[in-house]
Amino acid sequence: MNRLHTLIDGFPRVRILCIGDVMLDKFLYGSVSRISPEAPVPIMKMDRETRMLGGAGNVVRNLCALGCGTTFVSVVGNDGHGRQVRRFLEETCCVPELVECEGYETTVKIRFVAGKHHLLRADQEQPLRMVPELAARFLERVDACLPEADLVLLSDYGKGLFDGETTPAVIARCRAAGKSVIVDPKGADYSRYKGATLVKPNMKEFQEATGVTLDPSVPGWEQAAMEGAQRLFTEFGIENLLVTLSEHGMIFIPSSHPADFVCIPTEAREVFDVSGAGDTSLASLGAALAAGATVPEALVVSNVAAGIVVGKFGTASVTGTELKKALEEKARKASSWHHRNNILTPEAAAELADRFRREKKVVGFTNGCFDLLHLGHLHSFMKAREACDVLFVGLNTDASIKRLKGEDRPINNEEMRSLLLASLDFIDYVVPFDEDTALPLIEKLRPDVIAKEGYPLERWPEGQYVKSYGGQALELPRLEGFSSTNMINRMKNNPE
Repeated sequence: MNRLHTLIDGFPRVRILCIGDVMLDKFLYGSVSRISPEAPVPIMKMDRETRMLGGAGNVVRNLCALGCGTTFVSVVGNDGHGRQVRRFLEETCCVPELVECEGYETTVKIRFVAGKHHLLRADQEQPLRMVPELAARFLERVDACLPEADLVLLSDYGKGLFDGETTPAVIARCRAAGKSVIVDPKGADYSRYKGATLVKPNMKEFQEATGVTLDPSVPGWEQAAMEGAQRLFTEFGIENLLVTLSEHGMIFIPSSHPADFVCIPTEAREVFDVSGAGDTSLASLGAALAAGATVPEALVVSNVAAGIVVGKFGTASVTGTELKKALEEKARKASSWHHRNNILTPEAAAELADRFRREKKVVGFTNGCFDLLHLGHLHSFMKAREACDVLFVGLNTDASIKRLKGEDRPINNEEMRSLLLASLDFIDYVVPFDEDTALPLIEKLRPDVIAKEGYPLERWPEGQYVKSYGGQALELPRLEGFSSTNMINRMKNNPE
């Protein structure tokens, strides 16, 4: 772990040259409450608009967020959007080396977002033609920037910058200068990436380029991956291949010894948005390799970074501090018993509950101290889970239990009780709360169903609250003969 932290701390000493298709991303946020009478489409009431770097510009954002010294070469139009792209690049502390093309309109992607749902994307773009005069100016910028670079990243978004002539010319210059070049590809024609140090397709791009379909859920899929990779190695002289496998992680295959492939499982996280995850993966992989990481080390860093960014909403980036924190958490989990990332703060739980309701899922809730877990508790969890799609369990903290039951309680501390509950299949999320009752937490979550044993509605304020907004309050049948208090008393009376 110290080794990876040292590598991340070395990112500010790294110089990366990024070359790629840049664009401007616009996000229009609002809310939808009705359908248009003119056509069966939602009407969005706009609240705000944000703009940021898109395409290869997001790779640059991630490199700069990680602390890397970054130079960026691309082509933009001589227009307002092109000038805004330049300003955004300068604000990231990147060195922008942009070639302006008269008559070309800078690409803009407009996303309409209601809540956390993408309703529509509209693109303003035209094909970029790298005519000889434009290509010459572009390659002059590349030549000028190469000497200072430790490593080169090519981010191909298929907008025209990397054609059959400019791409081989860039890669040839990199190799002549002794610079490793990593490519995030687009399309099925890999001949233009000939001689690249590493090419990083996703599964769909790998299939388009090789004709080989990968299914990591099927035993022996690695053999198919090696066969497809060998085609690219043989035909195009690509040195290494890194295929990202969505929820299955990634596989690295070297041309020197394809059988020595390395598989990295994905980082399990709650996924909010996969936008830009490939850009984060490319940036962190390049940064780690440039800082002196081995390939396995760089894969771990890249995989963890992508795992962080999918937990954010919208096109996002990752900082070195976030990376180190996530790596520490990964190491902690590897060395101890751990939960499934399902012990949440009340705020995080409320956000998730709201998301599940928008997905038309029934959100359920129960709560208690659960000091000594017994069969009666399991029976209640099972019955509560039957009544909903997602079950949140509120858990009294140690301080809350002491106020309710005395200084000699709880027997098991909050961490142990949380971990025990979080490991149960009946329970989706555990939410510790510090108040004497669960009502403040319930007011945040607003579950569709609340379930608890032994509480008639007239003595159950939490159940009354849920029913007040149209929810359901279920009084669960008690499984007789099981009680934490009775268990404690029996242990006190029979200490041996």
